[in-house]
Amino acid sequence: MKRSSFLIASLVAGSFAYSGGAAAQAASVEAGEKLYNSTCVACHGADGKGKLPGVPDFTKSDGRLTKSDDVLVTNIMEGFKSPGSSMAMPAKGGISSLTKEQAGAIVQYMRQAFASN
Repeated sequence: MKRSSFLIASLVAGSFAYSGGAAAQAASVEAGEKLYNSTCVACHGADGKGKLPGVPDFTKSDGRLTKSDDVLVTNIMEGFKSPGSSMAMPAKGGISSLTKEQAGAIVQYMRQAFASN
């Protein structure tokens, strides 16, 4: 009896923890969307396909979003120049106060919005 009560309590606690994690994930994606739409959209476009020559198309199944979160966050934080592009993305997307956590939220938003299924 004690074992089954412990198991049930563990499952309930786990489901609450998971739902809290899902809520945190949703909040992160929402924050990332706001940041993307306030800055990144100028070059990358609302559809993620890129508005300027050399800007990566995030909707391509073999494109930038195949890279790890760490690589993408580093590219955002340090800046990045795509092969064939005439200009580089500035460090932190030009937002001097951007944090790694905010860059991670942008990546999560891009994955949700643009990654091929």
